[in-house]
Amino acid sequence: MAIKVLVVDDSGFFRRRVSEILSSDPSIQVVGTATNGREAIDQALALRPDVITMDYEMPMMDGITAVRNIMQRCPTPVLMFSSLTHEGARVTLDALDAGATDFLPKNFEDISRNPDKVKQLLCEKVHSIARSNRRYSHFSAPAATPAPQPATVSSHRPLAHSPERAAATPAAPAASSPNSPAPRRKPYKLVAIGTSTGGPVALQRVLSKLPASFPAPLVLIQHMPAAFTKAFAERLDKLCQIRVKEAEDGDLLRPGLALLAPGGKQMMVDGRGAVKILPGDERLNYKPCVDVTFGSAAKSFGDKVLAVVLTGMGADGREGARMLKQGGSQVWAQDEASCVIYGMPMAVVKANLADAVYSLDDIGAHIVEACS
Repeated sequence: MAIKVLVVDDSGFFRRRVSEILSSDPSIQVVGTATNGREAIDQALALRPDVITMDYEMPMMDGITAVRNIMQRCPTPVLMFSSLTHEGARVTLDALDAGATDFLPKNFEDISRNPDKVKQLLCEKVHSIARSNRRYSHFSAPAATPAPQPATVSSHRPLAHSPERAAATPAAPAASSPNSPAPRRKPYKLVAIGTSTGGPVALQRVLSKLPASFPAPLVLIQHMPAAFTKAFAERLDKLCQIRVKEAEDGDLLRPGLALLAPGGKQMMVDGRGAVKILPGDERLNYKPCVDVTFGSAAKSFGDKVLAVVLTGMGADGREGARMLKQGGSQVWAQDEASCVIYGMPMAVVKANLADAVYSLDDIGAHIVEACS
């Protein structure tokens, strides 16, 4: 059965072009179009599509408001189109908080210059989010009071936690699922978390459970364009008690600091506790790549790494998890029920590399327990 898609955009050119690209795939059927958010809600209710592609800036009602209404009335996987700017990143992250499943850059030049590449990417995204777990396609934002904007973190001076952050109380560990053991406690030197589709909201949920006094450094690998990672790190820093920043070459791993791999590049860690940022290797599908960071952590820290693989399409992280397991480190995977896309965690589980499988809402508390 064909995947039914509703295309929403106020640009007639973009609506037609997206419809043409999607219709060229025999397994995708464009069942309708809309020119603004209000029309999108009406069409979603009337047509019940499997996937909605959504622009942000539209007359009558913007895309984020439309997504929020659709998720309340007829939850449907939504693919947002966004500009590759800092403001575009902020808007896209708001859309993901509202319930959108994934996003693609809205680039008219790419459509003209690389039509085959655009077609492949767009159709792949539609196929993947059509299979997403709809019950979790609408993530509500965690209940967190934004902390004051911190000063820029320097890799050469101690972190000064604000009183608001230091006063945070660690989350109480949630009960383990019957099929997963209680977290194994040990003096981990690093917590490494890899994710892709659904990851921005998943990371927010996990990291918001960690107290400012969290005793281990963290590295985060999220598949995301270069223009987005700085805005994402700033967003997490405001919402979490720990510090979060986009990683820079030479940054030092510090307790209570999470370093987010910059988009378009690769992040590695060394045994001295320093971060190396390298150019994105064209031979690798993902920039940043979870396998690259996990592999460097395995080499540098042996059995002192706690690695977590969250929601995402594909199998990135599996081979890095294999290296970590060979060195004696712990690997956790998010369970299928709480994933937007059960791809990356499934690859780890099927390869028998997961020491534990936990629901998303339990992972943050279990990390605190394991590192206490």
